[in-house]
Amino acid sequence: MASIMRSWHGRTPTGVAGEYLALMTPRALADYRSVPGNLGAWVLSRRDGDITHVTTLSLWSSWDAIAAFAGTPPDAARYYDFDPRYLLELEPTVTHWEVHGG
Repeated sequence: MASIMRSWHGRTPTGVAGEYLALMTPRALADYRSVPGNLGAWVLSRRDGDITHVTTLSLWSSWDAIAAFAGTPPDAARYYDFDPRYLLELEPTVTHWEVHGG
């Protein structure tokens, strides 16, 4: 079976992006990596003028591992208490990808 990549996306005003990333990155990575079946996790950011896009990628061994992290349904986005202060919207779902090779 192929592993599964979970991809979340958010947008924050560039003026507070550094503050948001300083809060979110250690918290999200620790959460992802604490779940058995997590094979890795990354936080990416890309500035686009006044908006900074933030994406988290996490690699999982199975749907059961994803459910242990995210609950059900597995494509529901998971947010932290500070997210509404920084994010322009709370996207309700994430995207999952089958990973082949690597």
